[in-house]
Order: sequence, then structure tokens, then C-alpha cells
Amino acid sequence: MSWQQNLITTADGITALLATTRRIAVLGIKPESHDDQPAHFVAAAMARAGYQIVPVPIYFPDVTSILGQPVHRKLVDVPGTLDLVDVFRLPSALPAHLDDILAAKPRAVWLQSGIRHDAFAETLARAGIAVVQDRCLMVEQQRRGAKPAP
Repeated sequence: MSWQQNLITTADGITALLATTRRIAVLGIKPESHDDQPAHFVAAAMARAGYQIVPVPIYFPDVTSILGQPVHRKLVDVPGTLDLVDVFRLPSALPAHLDDILAAKPRAVWLQSGIRHDAFAETLARAGIAVVQDRCLMVEQQRRGAKPAP
């Protein structure tokens, strides 16, 4: 299989990814005090849809839980398997997270709307990690009425 097949760009590819996703780490999540911002309300919507959310904030060092879940400071420190890492970081900040993402070995990485970094995506895809770029996870989930994998 060529690494390009790990770049998910089609509606069918997104549908298939969501159908096999249950546990989502949200890199760059914001706490409830920022509930009007996408880096919070997208994760909250996914939690309401039944997905397990693992908060991995970048800032907010005093916050110990978000959406009722314990905070982790690095993806590699999250116990268990991650189906998806939903990323709320500027494209310029992505390379700093590459080693952590690769070490955590998620099945897929989702770069939210407005976030695109082709070299970053290629590195992940070559490592066998599926990648979606520049799309809103909440919008795609709601469009499909997707439910978490059993």
C-alpha cells in the first residue's frame, strides 16, 4: 500500500474513518472557560455524540480535567489506544508535535478546518497513520450522523 492511501480526502474515506473511531484525543483542547471556541465546543459535541474524548491541552497548566475527563499533557502519556487525534494547532506549530504523535501511534490524525500542513501529513501517512486535513470533525460527524464504533 502506498502512503498516499493514508491521506483521506473523500467522503467515503471520512465515513469509513468515523465508523471505526471511538476514542479521540483532542490536541489543543480548551477548557470549559472557553466553551465558545471551536477547540472546546467541537470536542463537547463529539462527547455528546458518544465518542470518548481524551483532553490534551497545550496551555492551561492548572486545568486537571476537561469535559469530565482527566487531562494529559502529551499524547504519548495517554494510556490505551487512540483511534484519532483531533488537532487544534496552527500549521506552524504542528512540527513540534510530530514526535509525540508518532510515539502515541494513533490510527488517524484529523487537522481541523483551516489547518493544513502537507509535509506533516506526509510524514504521518508514511508512518501508516491516516490523515484528514482542513475539515471540521464535528461537521463531518453531524453530516453523517456517525456514532462511535462499538
